[in-house]
Amino acid sequence: MNPSELRSTLALAGIFGLRMLGLFLLLPVFSIHARGLPGGEHALWVGLTLGIFNIVQACFYIPLGRLSDRIGRKPVVLWGLSLFIAGALICAAKDDLLWIAIGRGVMGAGAVSAAISAWVADLTREQVRTRAMALVGGSIALSFALSLVIAAPIYRVIGLSGIFIVLAILGVIAMFVAYYVLPTTKPEAKVHQASLKEVFLRHELMRLNLGVFVLHATQVAMFLVVPRLLVQAGLPLSSHWEIYLPVVLLSFVFMAPAIIYGEKKQKLRTILLVAIVLLFIAELIFTQANSVMTIAMALLVYFVGFNLLEALQPSLVSRFAKESKGTALGVYNTTQSIGLFSGAVIGGYLMDSHGDLSVFAMGAVLLVCWLIIAWSMGEMPTRATESKDAATKT
Repeated sequence: MNPSELRSTLALAGIFGLRMLGLFLLLPVFSIHARGLPGGEHALWVGLTLGIFNIVQACFYIPLGRLSDRIGRKPVVLWGLSLFIAGALICAAKDDLLWIAIGRGVMGAGAVSAAISAWVADLTREQVRTRAMALVGGSIALSFALSLVIAAPIYRVIGLSGIFIVLAILGVIAMFVAYYVLPTTKPEAKVHQASLKEVFLRHELMRLNLGVFVLHATQVAMFLVVPRLLVQAGLPLSSHWEIYLPVVLLSFVFMAPAIIYGEKKQKLRTILLVAIVLLFIAELIFTQANSVMTIAMALLVYFVGFNLLEALQPSLVSRFAKESKGTALGVYNTTQSIGLFSGAVIGGYLMDSHGDLSVFAMGAVLLVCWLIIAWSMGEMPTRATESKDAATKT
């Protein structure tokens, strides 16, 4: 990537990671904090307070993604970040389950992931776009690992309200970055914008949307069980970050050569299929995991595949829907959020009714179905032979 592409990609990855941090940072501490709040003794209400972020996001991804195609990415991202800040301040203002749920809903209404991904596609050439998407997608894994490390110490020092104030401050910084660091991209008025129905029913995009649903449904279901496995293997909850953080960082070391190879040799379809197989292998290892090292090995295999798919799929969506990237990525991110919600619900049900290992069996079955569907995918869209240098857009 040239300096302009790298600067823009890192800035957008930071904004994307911030929003995901707003989701992940509460996971290690909220259920404990909620016990002392009215209604906190009901797991359903606690779960809904956490999950409303994803539910509301799913409602707004498509409208905001489509709006970004029409009026440009920057106004939509700034509006979404302002809602993120407002929601964080609502959560910080009252230590009450209902108000926290309302604030989380407002935060989720700033659903700008589709606009951010489309902005990355606008500011990068096609031959480096998958690498750019890898940086943005990697911010999800880093946000998750970081939340596991810092959530408990921050909570002990400044409490839950303090965490939300920190998120609001980070949101303000992200707005300054979006406004002053990132170049404005103007909508292509002369290009015909595909209808929502056309985008939704395009076969190539339907495969990718199904893929992101399975990817995130199996992810959230898996992490309902993995902490229990680590505790059963003798690793206390406070030390789980010692496994998660190095595994996530090491997965990037293995992922990067595969992404570069796939782009240079135009073997992205092969890399995508290999990544799905890696997820399947990880699920099988988990079913036999009885030690911390075995669990760590399964997590490493999983995160290599997960990070590859987080990089490849949004990049491919932007290639298959060049005229309506925001709309297509809106549909993509909506199915992602539905996958997160569905994985939590189905995974919890399976744990209660059939035991922890049934979650991994479900994940393996879903991944086999995804592999069969992805196998029929044709050649990936070729890169444009003449791409404008992204630096000219600054």
